[in-house]
Amino acid sequence: MDLELDGRVALVTGGGMGVGRAICRRLAAAGAVVAVNDIVAERAQSVTDEIRKAGGRAEPALFDITILEAVQDGVARIVESAGPIDILVNNAGVVPERRTGEIGLPTFIEMDPAFWAKIVGLNYTGVMNCVFATAPAMVERKSGRIISVISDAGRAGEARMAVYSGAKAAILGFSRAIAKELGPHGISVNTIALSAVAHENPIAGFQQLDATPENNETLRKVLRSYPLGQGLGRLARPDDAADAIAFLASERAAYITGQCLGVNGGFVMS
Repeated sequence: MDLELDGRVALVTGGGMGVGRAICRRLAAAGAVVAVNDIVAERAQSVTDEIRKAGGRAEPALFDITILEAVQDGVARIVESAGPIDILVNNAGVVPERRTGEIGLPTFIEMDPAFWAKIVGLNYTGVMNCVFATAPAMVERKSGRIISVISDAGRAGEARMAVYSGAKAAILGFSRAIAKELGPHGISVNTIALSAVAHENPIAGFQQLDATPENNETLRKVLRSYPLGQGLGRLARPDDAADAIAFLASERAAYITGQCLGVNGGFVMS
């Protein structure tokens, strides 16, 4: 199916690995010019090189999404080199243990309040910064797509991840609000919700790409909460999220806005 993305400029935050890498590759394969955002130069350049080697168009976009001025400067550089941003994918985000290096997490009342800002900054403030930096130009052109990746932790709540759950829930409410504000300007705003995802650099063994219910007992138990995951014998993969993003970015989704698409094997149904 032709997604009609040829020549569109897409900014993907957190594009240097995992789900972000898959999104960048999928959008580029559909014809988009992809700005691969990351704070680690090697990751952004690696994905850029990968896309170019496959015949696509991409460039690294190095900036910290938690700093508004850095985002505005980064967006200006993208516009200068590639053209106006047509598609914003807010993918960057991290569960708390990825920022701390710890697997065991405290409850909310055990958590150091100084750590709240780090979680909220990356998972929510960064989304607002990127929308603030890109949406005005979309309004001028009467066209644009804004898609944010949230977590089912933000829809259902997750013990020992209260601040993270709150930040992801905030993105959902924010997205629905700006969908109402930006819709009259021809801009759609949607989210996709993920639960556990198997990827190339997991902390937990059950999230390894080669894990199966047969070779990983923990995965077999985890899949009890994923109706379709049980049937397929796996968790979501980065490409599952990338395909959903590509659809929402395309003309095939021209009349869809304010929606949350669960790409989660049925973990949360709504």
